[in-house]
Parts: sequence; C-alpha cells; structure tokens
Amino acid sequence: MSGTAFPTISTPSGGMPADAAPWNRQRYSQMPSHRYTHVYDRVPVPLTEREWPSHRLERAPLWVPVDLRDGNQALAEPMDPARKRRFFELLVAMGYKEIEVGYPSASQTDFDFVRLIADTAAAGEPIAPDDVTIVVFTPARRELIERTVESVQGIANPVVIHMYTATAPTWRDVVLGQDRAALKRVILGGAADILRLTGDAPNVRYEFSPEVFNLTEPDYVLEVCDEITQFWDATPRRPVILNLPATVEVATPNVYADQIEYMHRNLARRDSVILSVHPHNDRGTGIACAELAVLAGAQRVEGCVFGNGERTGNVDIATLALNLHAQGIDPMIDFSDIDEIRRTVEYCTRMPVHDRHPYVGDLVHTAFSGTHQDAIRKGFAEHAARAVATGVPESELEWSVPYLPIDPADIGRSYDAVIRVNSQSGKGGIAYLLETEYGLTLPRRLQIDFARHVQQHTDATGDEVTAEQLWRLFQDAYLPGTADSERTIEVASFEVRDESEGPGSMRTGIRLRVDGLETESDHVGSGPVEALVQALAVRGIRVEVLSLTQTSVTSGSDSEAITLLEFRGDDGPRWVAGRHRSVLTASTAAVVAAARAVRSESGRESVLADEPVAG
Repeated sequence: MSGTAFPTISTPSGGMPADAAPWNRQRYSQMPSHRYTHVYDRVPVPLTEREWPSHRLERAPLWVPVDLRDGNQALAEPMDPARKRRFFELLVAMGYKEIEVGYPSASQTDFDFVRLIADTAAAGEPIAPDDVTIVVFTPARRELIERTVESVQGIANPVVIHMYTATAPTWRDVVLGQDRAALKRVILGGAADILRLTGDAPNVRYEFSPEVFNLTEPDYVLEVCDEITQFWDATPRRPVILNLPATVEVATPNVYADQIEYMHRNLARRDSVILSVHPHNDRGTGIACAELAVLAGAQRVEGCVFGNGERTGNVDIATLALNLHAQGIDPMIDFSDIDEIRRTVEYCTRMPVHDRHPYVGDLVHTAFSGTHQDAIRKGFAEHAARAVATGVPESELEWSVPYLPIDPADIGRSYDAVIRVNSQSGKGGIAYLLETEYGLTLPRRLQIDFARHVQQHTDATGDEVTAEQLWRLFQDAYLPGTADSERTIEVASFEVRDESEGPGSMRTGIRLRVDGLETESDHVGSGPVEALVQALAVRGIRVEVLSLTQTSVTSGSDSEAITLLEFRGDDGPRWVAGRHRSVLTASTAAVVAAARAVRSESGRESVLADEPVAG
C-alpha cells in the first residue's frame, strides 16, 4: 500500500548506507543529487584558521534598505510613484540613514523618482532629510552610468553611485563572454567613467559590487577590489564601499563568513573601505549569513524590510535588527508600531507578510499548546510581581517570559488578544470551520478579534461550537440588523462613473443622509471607499480605514459578497462587515457601519449597523 495515496511521489527505496546507525532507517532516494557540485569543489574557501567564531555581535551595522531598487525589481507589478514615495517615507520615519532609491537607467519611473528627491528639495519641501544618503545603482556601462549621474544632479544629500558587475566564472563564461583580464578592464573602465563624471562633487561617494562574489575566486575578487579602491583613491574621510553579495546562496553560512573574513583581513586600504554584504536567501539562510558576515568584519548590510527580493528574497533587515534588539543591542531603527510598518509594506509591494514571519507575522506571539500558554501566563505574572517588588516599571524591567523572546509591547503588539484565539482555535477550529462550511475567509487579525466573541459564548455555555453557531455569532458581532430609528447615517445614492481616460478620470457622486439631512458631493480620482470616507469627513465623521478585505459567503445555492473592514476605534483597531450581492454595496455598507461605530463611541449612537444601503 506504500505510496498509493500519492502516486506522483517516489518513496525512497534504495539501500541504506553501510555505516548507518541502527536507529536511522532512512534509505537512498531517487533525487538526482549527483547533478550538483559541492561548493568546496566550485570555489576555494581560503581560510584554514578563522576568528569570527569567537566574536559576538555588539552593535548594529549600517542598514541599507534596497526595497525601492532590488525589492522593486522582484515585484510582479513594480511600485507606482505613489507607492514608491510612501515606502521611502516609511524608511525615513523608521530611521534608515542610507537608502538605495532606484536603478535610474533601467526605467523612467526610477529616474523620475530620483529626480523627485531633487525637485522636492528645490521646492523647499524635501522628502529626504539632510542626513539621509541616497544610493543609485548602475551597471559598468558608459551610457547607463551617464544616465545614472544625470539623475542625481542637484541633490544636495550625500550620494552613493553603486556600480556592479558579475565576476564569477560561470557568469564570465556564459553571460559576459569575458576572461578575467578583459572583465577587469570593463570594471575599471566603468570606475573611470564614474570618476570623470562625479569626481569634483564633494557629496558623492562610490560603491562597487562584484556580483556573485560568493562564487568568485578569492584571489580575483581581492585583486579587482584593491584596484577599484586605488583608482577611486579611497581614504578614511572618503571611503569606498565594497559590497560583497551572496547573489545566489550555495553554501552553509559559515562558508560566507570565511569569505568575508578573508576579504576583511586582506583588503588593501582597509581603513578606507566600508565592507558591506548583500545576502540573498536561496537556501533560507540569509539571516544567518548576514549575522556571521558581521561577526567576520562586515560593517554594512543591504537587504529588504521583511525580505522581499528575487527568488526567495533578499536578507530581511527587519528580522536582523530585531534579533539584535532581542539580545539587548539597540538596532538603531524604530519598530514600535510593527503592524503599521507591515501594512505599509504590504500596500507598497502588494504582497502579504506570512503569518509565521519572525516578529511581524500575525501568529508569532501565539502559542497553540496549552502548556505553552500556561508558561506564558505564569511568566507574565512573575514579571508583574517583580516589577512591584523592585519598583521598576514593567516596560523597563528585564524581560524573561517563557516562549516570548521579546515583549510584544516593544513592537506595538498585545499578547492578550492573541491568546484567546489560541484557546478557541484549539477547541473548535474557528477559521477552518467558517471557511470550509461557508466559504468565508477571515483575515488573521479578524480571526483574533472574532475569537473573543466565541470565547465569551463558550465560557457562558460550556459547549463546543458548530459551524452554524459560528456563523450566527459572526453575524451578531459584525452584521447586526438595523432598526429604522437607528438609521442616522445612510447612503441615499452612490454613482461611480468614468468620464475620460487617464489619471483622475474616475468620478464618484454621493448623496449622504446624516441625522435626516442630505448632502451631495462629487469626488474625483478616488475609489468608492475613499470617496465615501471623504464624504463622511465633510460631515464631521472621521473613519480611519486600516484594511479592507473582500470575501464571500455561500449558503446553499446563494452567494453574497462580504466586505470586512478594519478601522481605528477609540480603544484600538476594530472590525465591521458589509454584506450584499453587490461588492460595491457591501463595501459602502461596511464603511457606514464603521461610521456608526465611530459615532457610537463618541456617544452619538448606540448600535452598530450594516444593512445594505440604497444605491
């Protein structure tokens, strides 16, 4: 019967290794592993004695987010100008002081964004503070270097021109068709073009990346890097950045650390070099590679917030920074509202952050095991008692709660809301039952919020909950009926029309009834939800939408659209929903429900409502 449930999977059936221990019953598989060469056979690993294993992390490296260039190139739908600006503003707010903003020779969008930095400064409204260094990226090709230098003209901030060329043997032979000597001439030619175009600019420094450094012969990459720093006349006051990428991960992290330490110990003009690393994550060890590289002498780390990038991504510089925080080292970047950071990154990249992503995932402070929950509760109790005994505030007291490497409050999280989901999902599988029985898919944060309602029900009854009961509880919590006397906010009519082609062509007309008084308004260039929020704001009802999710519910042969809306209430994020056969009407119903909730919190209204509105 073996393997019959999965006919496409070949259960390993080869022999057992002759030296296998009697407790290890694994067999040789049919995987064609013989096709691949071990890294030690592909490139020399130069160190026989290494110092990095005895080092410890003591301070944050210089973080350089490359989300706007490397990360943006990896998106199926690259960021539009508004998203790119929003991401840049987030990075500045978080405290990053060196930001790679684009590849200006690759697209007009990237070129225009670099120009935006200069133009906003010239207009007296700079988006880049004076102490933020702007990095632009270029290959070692004259016309592309010229376009890159043109993009930064007029920028008063410190500027880094980042030039790259692939140097590994496979790339030289297969992609570039250059031997070692010829490729070095190309690299030095690019370096000369950059120096010729920017040498008199006092705010410009230089960076070179021998791409695929980790698969390049150590003697060759050292030779090229030393000639680059000599050509650019690296000095301690005007250092050159040598950025050594693990462009494609091919080895265990200790190998990369050895390679970095070799460069660190052997580079000429070491006091005039900023040694930088750019690990990718093909083997899933990008974090470890970066940490060991810093132990080995790296001073600067390029990566992406939450790790976006080609294939399996660039190294995640948010996780790296919070790893330092968890060891008592100031990351020098602010993560005190990690959910706002996540929402912005998700908006800009159009990609969700995984529920299990370190620190930021919705489930990372969740313990599904009852024994874990018990230990955590006892840890919280001990922490509170120790704070009282020592007179030190809980937020300042040394942290030692089981299963929680950092205090969730440090990053704007509360554990209390999450633990309720655990206890309930362990009993009834709340989210699973709603999705399998009704087709209703809830965002993770709404699952957390809904679990509190389910817990109140089961605490009162002592019973397990069925899918039908869950659906009734969901309706009671987020889709209650609304009596006519409670219809103090209504959308009397709603019209969306596209009057012409191009930006700003969408026009939304809204007739809004508040406390019996009707007003009409037109909104140009806004989506339906944004237009309704604007119309409500005119009437003094401010709804801050945090997230909006479209889903559906199926009951028998009927299906209805459900809009799930998260908004900011007086006591934090809250949820409402709208339901209708029309997706648009379901969305407007959800916004109206949120508006009623906002007024209810201010004492103007006492009942939530979300009946489909007229339109």
